[in-house]
Amino acid sequence: MAKWVIDPDHAVAEFTVYHMMVTPVHGQFNSVKGSINFDPADPGSMSVDVEIEAAGLYTGVERRDNHLRSVDFFDVANFPVITFKSAAIKIIALNNIIITGDLTIHGITRSVVFRTHFIGPSKFYDDELKQTYTTFGFRATASIDREDFGITWNVGIEDGGFMVGKTIDLVFNAEIDLEE
Repeated sequence: MAKWVIDPDHAVAEFTVYHMMVTPVHGQFNSVKGSINFDPADPGSMSVDVEIEAAGLYTGVERRDNHLRSVDFFDVANFPVITFKSAAIKIIALNNIIITGDLTIHGITRSVVFRTHFIGPSKFYDDELKQTYTTFGFRATASIDREDFGITWNVGIEDGGFMVGKTIDLVFNAEIDLEE
């Protein structure tokens, strides 16, 4: 089975969470690396190993980013890496698979199911390097309860709700290149 590497220039882990129960707030982790053992003719035999640098968190608001990096949320000083390792692959339809695996955030590991779509291959010849690249793209989505990962900080608001939602929607986009 071929080993493919995640292109860090074309990969991002995104998240969405509700603020004050009414406004979706988006963020992303920009430092993503890893590999996928992948045979396009047999995607059911795939395995995935992803590592995300927690301090690479970015929402566009510096004060919020600093709070999310603090002990109240990701505690990046003590838990600098978020990881995902696949455990099972289920083929749903052409280019659609379910990847179940162990997601570790904040030092806590839970099984998470990602609905995944892959596209490709795409080939590109680099004239400068005199090399052909073969690439696939992946988009994986899941929802998690952040409290399952020990991220419990919150503030109650007047109507009985909370400042920060418990459900986090995750989207992982990555381009993978055949390891030469």
